[in-house]
Amino acid sequence: MPRYWWLALVVVALVALLVALQSMLMPFFAAMVVAYLGDPLANRLERWGLSRPVAVCGVFLVLLLVVAVALLILIPLMVQQVRQFTQSVPAIIDWVQTVLGPQIRGWTGYDPSAELDNLRETLAEHWQQAGGTLAQVLGQVGRSGMAFVTWVTNVSLVPVVAFYLLLDWRRLIDSAQSLLPRQWEPQVMRLARRCDEVLAAFMRGQLLVMLSLGVFYALGLTLMGVRFGLLIGLMAGLASIVPFLGFIVGIAAALIVAFFQFGSWLALAGVVVVFALGQLLESTVLQPKLLGDRIGLHPVAVIFAVLAGGHLFGFTGVLLALPAAAVIMVLLREVNDRYKNSTLYDAARHGNGDEESR
Repeated sequence: MPRYWWLALVVVALVALLVALQSMLMPFFAAMVVAYLGDPLANRLERWGLSRPVAVCGVFLVLLLVVAVALLILIPLMVQQVRQFTQSVPAIIDWVQTVLGPQIRGWTGYDPSAELDNLRETLAEHWQQAGGTLAQVLGQVGRSGMAFVTWVTNVSLVPVVAFYLLLDWRRLIDSAQSLLPRQWEPQVMRLARRCDEVLAAFMRGQLLVMLSLGVFYALGLTLMGVRFGLLIGLMAGLASIVPFLGFIVGIAAALIVAFFQFGSWLALAGVVVVFALGQLLESTVLQPKLLGDRIGLHPVAVIFAVLAGGHLFGFTGVLLALPAAAVIMVLLREVNDRYKNSTLYDAARHGNGDEESR
């Protein structure tokens, strides 16, 4: 029994160390994610006859092409649509104040005009001060040279650490396996394989689901002629990491934009059709093909994990919340199976089995 207490003490100490060093561990976590996502592609290139270093270079070449396409095509379009959206905000406020405001006042007796005027003045003030604010930020960055150098260093570390992790991924796994106590090794490796299945289904499958939904929504809205279709579609795709959140955010934003742009029920019906088809595509094709039933996280558990991760560790916690929740789910299922087969759960069954064996 004491050895288990020592093991628990070591685990607690490691968790405390990770919490204390969380500010510097972000590039290493990001590099581990990149290496984990790129390992299957590197293994496939190796099976095609390439050496491991050449295969890893091929993986990084693919990643470089993806990043280059995003920088050259998607980001300028996104910036353009964000700028167009900010230019449309005053017109939206005018419509709310002149059309929707009187209706709200007639229904509830509440007059939102004062709040809208304050919002308009605040937006105008910030837009006028945008250049000065940018100059202040740049000046602050210049004065906080060490913070800027630290940020650049962390970003630069990600591809370097990911390259070496990916290069030695198999050797690192074998080394970790060789350190396990021999009597624990079969059970630990079985649980590790189950965790790997769940993590692979989530990290690779969920990313593909999010990307597919974002492309589908953006393409559908753009073909309809809805303004900011690319921005809304990608935003809905990213938000779909939480069940139904992408659908709710995307359809709400698209309906508002379509209403102001077209002012017809036909356009609103078209938006509803696009998002309904997206949900149908997700439930009948993307989820079964890319995720299957290996994750099994309840939507409430997903929402709780994301909120708890963000509260405890900020943006890093949001990124790691669902993978950590998936691993915890595997461990809880193992504990549940052991509990269901224990005498504590069903002493009578185990007692009858012992009597029959005698």
